[in-house]
Amino acid sequence: MKQVDLFLPFALPQDDMASDLLRAINTPTLATLASRGNSSGRRNFDDFSRTLPHERWIAERFGIAGAADTDNSPAIATSAMCSVGVAAESGYWFILHPVHIHIARDHLVLTDVRQLALSDTESRLLFEDALPLLQESGLDARYGDAHTWFLRADDWASLHTATPDAAGGHNIDIWMPKGEGERAWRKVQNEIQMQWHTHAVNSARENSGAKLVNSLWLWGGASHASTPVSAPYDHIVNLPRWTSMLGALARNHDTYGNVGNVLASSSSHILAGSDALIDAAFAADWGTWLANMQALDAEWLAPLLAALKSGQIDQLRLILSHNTGLIEFSVNRSGLRKFWIRPSLGGLAQ
Repeated sequence: MKQVDLFLPFALPQDDMASDLLRAINTPTLATLASRGNSSGRRNFDDFSRTLPHERWIAERFGIAGAADTDNSPAIATSAMCSVGVAAESGYWFILHPVHIHIARDHLVLTDVRQLALSDTESRLLFEDALPLLQESGLDARYGDAHTWFLRADDWASLHTATPDAAGGHNIDIWMPKGEGERAWRKVQNEIQMQWHTHAVNSARENSGAKLVNSLWLWGGASHASTPVSAPYDHIVNLPRWTSMLGALARNHDTYGNVGNVLASSSSHILAGSDALIDAAFAADWGTWLANMQALDAEWLAPLLAALKSGQIDQLRLILSHNTGLIEFSVNRSGLRKFWIRPSLGGLAQ
């Protein structure tokens, strides 16, 4: 039996726009699958949860510690270290992102980590500049890649943090780390911010019109002794955002795969994803969101529906979310034979 789970963050229309978006959307395959599949029922989450619904879903699927904690980010740091070839030594580790924080009229806003366009050379220079300040505070750090570093802070195991996508676009005061160690973190964060203000990397970026690297985002704390995370899938294709770090745990992994990789796979349980909708949803760019939904319907859902009808796959599960809700639909060939059920997207609305 071959099952495909398709993971589509922000494929649910936002609640305040749902009626308008569902009238405008043109996704006939999604309408067929959603109306003839079995729904798990909608899960609703708090507006101020420190992990987005799709992030929590995948953390639960992979058995990551803290997945059910609405007031903390998943304990992903040591698994992320393994995914980029950094040894998870003894101690308690966090993910550390160099970021741009936008100064709004009366508050500070975290911008998307992936839109920073930070080169490896720039990142390494900033990392080497920040490392002595971290060490002076009794901390240690490791370089992962241009956007992902790791911080060891053994005394901060009770610190509650937020994922960068949960915090992104919001007043960061609400989403900053809370608990024992928060003052110590803010102190070292401020010291690094001041040191980077005149750094050559930022001077060059300012001259070129690029966003300045003016802060750090801390999250994902995990002990080196955490239970190892294992993939509940044989094959993982194209997971979005930080969840892509989990792809390396599977026996087969396609970082930039497509539906062709899914259909050609001989694996029995496959997880595939797409981040095509996230940026448009964050920006409330609903025209782009509608266009990208239509493209996903044609490029992913239509081939998967055809494969389901032909018996190439036996079961398809859709995982759809937005910022506060998540729905799963499971459909098989017997469900597709319910010809009397008209295709509808009504099940996507609250």
